[in-house]
Amino acid sequence: MPPLVCASPTSFADPRDAGVNVGATWGDAPYPVLVIDRNGGLAGLNAAARRLLPHGNGDGAPQHLLPSWLSAAHRRLTEGPAGALTGPLAGEIDERRYEAHATPSEDGGVVWWLIDDTDRRVAESALHSSQERVAVLSAVSSRLLSTLNVPRCAEATVGMAAEHLAEAAVLVLPPQGRRHILTYAQRGRPVQRALRRIDPRAVHGLAEALQGFPPVPARWIDPDGLPDWVVPDGFEGPVGSVIVTPLPGHGVPAGALILLRSGTERVFTEGEEVFARLFAARAGAALSAARLYTEQTAITATLMRELLPPALHTVDGVEYAGQYRPAGDEERVGGDFYDFHPGAEASQETLVVLGDVAGKGLDAAVLTGKIRNTLHALLPLAGNHDEVLKLLNGALLTTQHTRFATLVLASVRRRDDRVHVRLTSAGHLPPLIVRRDGSVEEAPTRGTLVGALPEISSVGVEVVLGPGETCLLYTDGITEARGGPLGDEMFGERRLRRTLAECAGLPAEAVVERVQMIAAQWIGTGRHDDMATVAVSAPAKGIPAGAPAGAAGHGGAGERGGRRR
Repeated sequence: MPPLVCASPTSFADPRDAGVNVGATWGDAPYPVLVIDRNGGLAGLNAAARRLLPHGNGDGAPQHLLPSWLSAAHRRLTEGPAGALTGPLAGEIDERRYEAHATPSEDGGVVWWLIDDTDRRVAESALHSSQERVAVLSAVSSRLLSTLNVPRCAEATVGMAAEHLAEAAVLVLPPQGRRHILTYAQRGRPVQRALRRIDPRAVHGLAEALQGFPPVPARWIDPDGLPDWVVPDGFEGPVGSVIVTPLPGHGVPAGALILLRSGTERVFTEGEEVFARLFAARAGAALSAARLYTEQTAITATLMRELLPPALHTVDGVEYAGQYRPAGDEERVGGDFYDFHPGAEASQETLVVLGDVAGKGLDAAVLTGKIRNTLHALLPLAGNHDEVLKLLNGALLTTQHTRFATLVLASVRRRDDRVHVRLTSAGHLPPLIVRRDGSVEEAPTRGTLVGALPEISSVGVEVVLGPGETCLLYTDGITEARGGPLGDEMFGERRLRRTLAECAGLPAEAVVERVQMIAAQWIGTGRHDDMATVAVSAPAKGIPAGAPAGAAGHGGAGERGGRRR
């Protein structure tokens, strides 16, 4: 079948003159109408069709040419089986898109009504493209904001850019010293990262993009002038079109994105440049959020190291052990705390502090850090517990914090095989002493809590630990832990004493582990307050388990009960 069919050179004044039975409205239609007789001859054209169809001269008479797609459709309609042609057909005439609707007549002729739907198709295409871009931007936001890791966010950015915007993408992050982190992606290939020393000025618009200035039009960038580091390894063909767009961040630019297309691909259109900027805005926000999170995480980790309880160990033959369990499993610090300050020499006392700040969470942890720092500054006065507590109380009253705290100070020194512990409570629970025979005593120290009243008072006591004996400092998170069969009964001091009696002769680490384990079992899955425990033990070297309390030169009952200062 020839691509075009020549229409018969008739007058086209009235197709009924050619034997085609048609109505009178076809000639007044505002769109092109063609009438073709049963022999395939062009029996009539209205004015719109005459202006539309190409024509030439044959034997001095004009000949209009039917487009091949319409000629083929007419043959299928007239020569094919019934129903071979269903619905409107479409094709191009003079670079515009037309739909052809057929109205067969009783005598075998056909009236073809041509409707120009170019604008509708362009609008549909634009709408479809817009919907696709909205879907891409939504996917970009969902994927990029799902990670707060800068390298993974950069890899996702270039990967999606190479998939939806270009053949290859290069992400240039802000400089680290004199080097830039570059992330490359190509369709169907793994993402690559590199740390290179580059000159952003070698790419037109890149230096400005890294400073957050608006992008330059893609037509201003010469692809032939790109440096080698811009083009990923294995990129097929010469670069034919380039986009350089900034990645706006929160206050500072998050980097710049370079999009590449080969010479065989179409150049970037203005609409694609606008879409690239929208993509870059989403990516910049995600990268900026990831970088901010990374910085805040690093700052938090640095500050957290100062708030976390210190690691306890053996000093000058005295065993120290501690455990802390915050109120929430997702928390690492809270209102309970302990601290540990070994003496500079063996003859000097080691200061142990255990305390409880009112409340829990971050606010309590901040005050905890202030108390620990203040006590650290007061270490030269650690020999006088009363003076330390008074100075600490004054420091807390001058702050904006409205919280108070209870704490207990323990100054520890070893003499021969015994350990002397000076204890002073400031509104805190009195320490418990675990003797070798399994008996549990309460150290008779008391005092006023700090940070609430302008004047405080305290009463200290000194206890002596023989080999295998332990002094336990603890917070009310242990005794007030609610659990048991019904989940509402407090652990209480009685259960704590019974647990400690089973720890006679155990090292310090085993004592705190046992207490925390029993308390945790009592709580079960219920809620609880912060729980902190510190054990100070005299090593039980050479003393068999169950030996009398006075073994190895231990003092009598009067000394065991302690003496007041």
